[in-house]
Amino acid sequence: MNKGVYVSTILNRRFLKYGLSLMVVAGIIAILSMALASIGGDSEDKQNQFCIFCHEMKNTVYKEYQKTIHYSNRSGMRAACNDCHVPTKIIPAAVRKVKASKELWAKFQGTIDTPGKFEKKRLTMAKLVWADMESNNSRECRTCHLVQGIDFKQFKKPDAAKRMKKGLEEGQTCINCHKGIAHEMPDMASGFKARYNELETLSLKEKKEKGMVFTFTTKPFFLEKNDTKKAGKILPGTQLEILERTGDKLKVKIDGWQQDGVAPLIYALQGKRIFSAALGKKALPEVQVLKTMVDADTDLTWHEVSLTCWITSDILVSDQEKLWEYGADMHSASCSPCHSATPANHFLANQWMGSLKSMSRNTNLDKEEYRFLLKYLQFNASDTGGGHH
Repeated sequence: MNKGVYVSTILNRRFLKYGLSLMVVAGIIAILSMALASIGGDSEDKQNQFCIFCHEMKNTVYKEYQKTIHYSNRSGMRAACNDCHVPTKIIPAAVRKVKASKELWAKFQGTIDTPGKFEKKRLTMAKLVWADMESNNSRECRTCHLVQGIDFKQFKKPDAAKRMKKGLEEGQTCINCHKGIAHEMPDMASGFKARYNELETLSLKEKKEKGMVFTFTTKPFFLEKNDTKKAGKILPGTQLEILERTGDKLKVKIDGWQQDGVAPLIYALQGKRIFSAALGKKALPEVQVLKTMVDADTDLTWHEVSLTCWITSDILVSDQEKLWEYGADMHSASCSPCHSATPANHFLANQWMGSLKSMSRNTNLDKEEYRFLLKYLQFNASDTGGGHH
């Protein structure tokens, strides 16, 4: 190789190895300097000009913010970008900017440089901001909004005042209930729907011959392998034991409990109204009773039972942890737009039926999603040990 060409090649490699890194570091330092210089600016324009330097912000969240009460109101007060997203003290502000410096690399990569890319990332970015605000007790909100300055008598809706009082007494922070104040809410369902797609993909990959699997939607079951008329349905989140596989058909066993006098239902646990399966008339005689007991607390008679049936092999996964990750995302997405999601272990399994039903009008869950969310909450309730194994 020509000596000149060789030297040139070496230099080019070193530039690629070190030059780009130096450029990124220099860019970060420049941006940090500009950002810190903007802290404490005395005009909204000065404070915002750095933030909207990137068209990603200028053409999306900045336009949304301009339509809100934080931008225009009868008092003439305006919360600029820094007021909500950058601490007023130098050290916390510097820490915040160091954390955000990775956005420079995202800028170079064009991660959110189109409206479509931005929307795909909106939920992820929003969750990061919400988590940060929750961790610091909505510190930036409280620079303007003082709890001791709230006059609950001036609330136009008494129920709103009552909810806010209750939230403050429970230790909730501003962002728990006031998401979407300055920017459009992301599609909260996109997170758990992506989880559902992951479960579907996993289901297609798994070809289990034996062992335990779980449903994540309602599935019809049949008494014989070649039956075409269903004998009942298995509810989401139900554990099944595979006994036999023939092509895309599985012979499975459902273990559970029946309450005396309520034969059409199999419950997952004794004394808990956690539905595993709903049985048609033809399936009732096929249920095997293993033992009978009387609940000392309720005097109700319960039968431990087992049912063997046939199902198709789709919509089943063996990884219960991934199943509950789907449930956790659905729980957060359904509750957090209005308030901090009530922990699953806050209620007993049976209490979750009434509690979730009372809140269902405030969610956009379809019937299948609602059934799964209820099962997730019940299996992670205070009296079920945080899961069913």
